[in-house]
Amino acid sequence: MVSIQSLTMRFGTHLLFEDVSLELNRGNRYGLIGANGAGKTTFLKILSGEIEPTSGEINIDSGFRVGVLKQDQFAFEDFSLKDAVLYGNKRLYDAIKEKEELYMSEEFTDFINDRLSELEIITAEEDPTYEYETRIEKILSSLGLTNYDMLMKELETADKFKVLLAQVLFPKPDILFLDEPTNNLDIDAISWLEKELNRHEGTLVVISHDRHFLNRVCTNILDVDFKKVREFSGNYDEWYIASNLLTKKAQMEREKKLKEKEELEKFIARFSANASKARQATSRQKRLEKLDISDIQTSSRRDPSILFRLNREIGNEVLELSDIDKKFDDKVILNNFNFKIEKGDKVAVIGRSGVGKSTLCKIITAEIKPDSGNVHMGATIEPGYFAQDTNNKITGELKLYEYLQDEKNKDLDEIRKCLGRMLFSGEEQEKSVGNLSGGEKHRVMLSKLMLIKPNLLILDEPNNHLDLEAIIALGEALYNYAGCVVCVSHDRELVDAFANRIIHMKGDGEIVDFRGSFEEYKEQFGISYES
Repeated sequence: MVSIQSLTMRFGTHLLFEDVSLELNRGNRYGLIGANGAGKTTFLKILSGEIEPTSGEINIDSGFRVGVLKQDQFAFEDFSLKDAVLYGNKRLYDAIKEKEELYMSEEFTDFINDRLSELEIITAEEDPTYEYETRIEKILSSLGLTNYDMLMKELETADKFKVLLAQVLFPKPDILFLDEPTNNLDIDAISWLEKELNRHEGTLVVISHDRHFLNRVCTNILDVDFKKVREFSGNYDEWYIASNLLTKKAQMEREKKLKEKEELEKFIARFSANASKARQATSRQKRLEKLDISDIQTSSRRDPSILFRLNREIGNEVLELSDIDKKFDDKVILNNFNFKIEKGDKVAVIGRSGVGKSTLCKIITAEIKPDSGNVHMGATIEPGYFAQDTNNKITGELKLYEYLQDEKNKDLDEIRKCLGRMLFSGEEQEKSVGNLSGGEKHRVMLSKLMLIKPNLLILDEPNNHLDLEAIIALGEALYNYAGCVVCVSHDRELVDAFANRIIHMKGDGEIVDFRGSFEEYKEQFGISYES
């Protein structure tokens, strides 16, 4: 369905990838993976025709409908949610809107009647079963949006992206290009999306940093690395095994050649001046010249080293919330909520978008006050907070190491080493924090938490904008952390990695407090997040 021939992309002197040739076939669902900055989004934009490559061609078979997940969440501000989704099929949208205008005419001329007949044919071609309204409402409700007639400008930014996702799914395109579709989705919505995409019969290319999602959806992996885009059969975990085997094989081959090179050089140096061995030395010299000692290509992937340590040993009293009530207008967030963290607790807070997970974090950190009830933090507790709007909070012209310097963190050498562990090289540390990408800002905030050494971590969606390697490293760091954790996340792999207690906020003040892992919680309550 999609043919890629000799594709090369450069930005100035920076080469992203070169001479890429692939065939993307019908029925395959491709996960596009790679380190931040490797060129995933650029590659997807080239496939969708949004940008031109430096050289090479993209050919899409004629007659196939292409759907691209848009990123401009403010493009439909004066549209209702229903109309914004309908706009995903522009031909159907135009026909329906024109029909509505013509039906408002005071008199029906022959021209209007003829035009209405033409529009009815278009509508029938695009929506043979006349179910477009039902389908739109079903998609929106599955994403947690039920007020179909409200305007886009009344929605929060995260929900605008949900509408854009509904917009691209609605027409059932033959070829789907999706860049981070799981962003801003809760666990239930992600599970629904997995099922939708697994029913897709055409071709799908999707970028995601959600390992569980990639495992559930993808039949193939496109790996952007080594200045190439390599295809692997299977899901993410299968790619991971195959990729490691290839790396080890290449390393062994290189070590074998290096050993042979060393032995040849020793023989030549020892016997080249010896007349009786001159012929053998010459022969070995020729073998040495033919020996290809090519370096193993450097991967663009780098694993951060995340290590949360304690500045102070945690006491017996950690955190207790008593009889907490919180409402926004008439919406109940917390109702007589009691919550006590014990030593060793690592709590994952889950629930659909908008139920109040961030509100709970803000009450714990005293960023907002409850309507009633008490929050008591133990005398030994030194909290560290990762806010959901971290990107908005990290601003200004300070260099990275300057931003992290304060009264508690004065040691510049320690700060630079910490930034290095989070993959900021010496030169990159000279950047101003205001110019960082979302993923870079999140790595800076994780650096700050490592430096202040809290014994209670309150993390609100820390995995947003992080690549797969960083999310895996974060999960391992939380698992090994000696303090307590309260972490909001929709990433099931991250939750599985560290949590020994689940707080499930279901809405309207209903909350389930379960001691055990996420897998145990699903099993006990018969909850399925599988495809």
